[in-house]
Amino acid sequence: MVLWSQERPPRRGSAPDLPQIVEAAVALADQEGLAAVSLRRVAGALGSGTASFYRVLDSRDELLDRMVDAVLGRHLPPEATGDWRADLAAVARNRRTMLTAHPWLGTELAGRPAIGPHALLHLERALAAVAGYADDPTAASSAVETILAYVLGAAARELAETHVRRRSGLTDEQWRASVAPYLQQALEGGDYPRLERMVHEAADLDAEERFERGLASVLAGLAALRP
Repeated sequence: MVLWSQERPPRRGSAPDLPQIVEAAVALADQEGLAAVSLRRVAGALGSGTASFYRVLDSRDELLDRMVDAVLGRHLPPEATGDWRADLAAVARNRRTMLTAHPWLGTELAGRPAIGPHALLHLERALAAVAGYADDPTAASSAVETILAYVLGAAARELAETHVRRRSGLTDEQWRASVAPYLQQALEGGDYPRLERMVHEAADLDAEERFERGLASVLAGLAALRP
């Protein structure tokens, strides 16, 4: 049975209720990663016993599903204005903010479909954003999927770079300085002329600028393919 259609019995005693459990699990995942989330760890954070959790949860998988939907509820996309480009861009920026604020979330969204009430509302608002793009449901859903896939990839790259910086303890400038001798030696052979030109001539964009340039390209592509 789909967990969202289940009726949970009323909480008894002083045990944490379901929203408290979910919020504590989200906080733990934000701080330490999803691997740290277990019923035992969350119970410890709430000063409760694990056994009491099974009154409101069936498994860790259910907890993960509820965590995803809770975070989606915190970051609902804005209502559509009727300008499909602006509305779809707002959906994309909202999704990027959410994914970068919760680094564990992207893997969960990519790994299995989210069908909780807030997930459905996200999709409904995204489809409302493309209402002016195409009246055809196939074209509209394809546009939404394209934008969300772009955001997922862009956010994954941004988070990976952040993770590498934290793990190495180096700033961007220090990291570049550490790899510069190897890269210079590799480029001197002339085997990578386009890469060499990129290294020496391309602008050094920050994450925000990269995201906006990519988003503009995706929107331009969608406009060219508009039914």
